[in-house]
This record gives sequence, C-alpha cells and structure tokens, in this order.
Amino acid sequence: MVGLIKQRLRISCLFQILLNDIPSRNKITVGMMVQIVQKQDQRTGNLTNGKVKRILTSSNFHSHGIKVELDSGKIGRVQKII
Repeated sequence: MVGLIKQRLRISCLFQILLNDIPSRNKITVGMMVQIVQKQDQRTGNLTNGKVKRILTSSNFHSHGIKVELDSGKIGRVQKII
C-alpha cells in the first residue's frame, strides 16, 4: 500500500513539472515566436517553429497547450515560447 502511494506521488510530481513547462494563454501574444506540436506529430513530439497569427483556445490554460494558428497557416498547441 505504501509503495502504491509513493508511486502515485511520483507520478503527480512529474505531471506538475510537465504542466509548468507549458505556457498559459496570458503568456502568449500574437506575433511572438513559438514552438507548436501539430495533431499529426503528437505521437512523435516533433515541434514546428513559427510566429503566432491567432490564438484559438479561449481558456487561460490547457493541459496539452494553447491552440494557435501560425503565420504559415499551421495549427497546433504551444509547447515552448522561443
């Protein structure tokens, strides 16, 4: 039982670290350079660089990243701000 609690605590801590790395909506502005993951790249984790044209997610936070459209027309979720 104690081992299960420790394992859940470790997973919870790792999840919080991952969530802290994903920028919230109030940190993203139109015109800034970001790295996104597109839908077809979610399994591989390939990131695409570009400049934000529109912010598509209305809430301040999303666990997979804020969805944006880049100047190139590509749509994906922001993983990092460059």
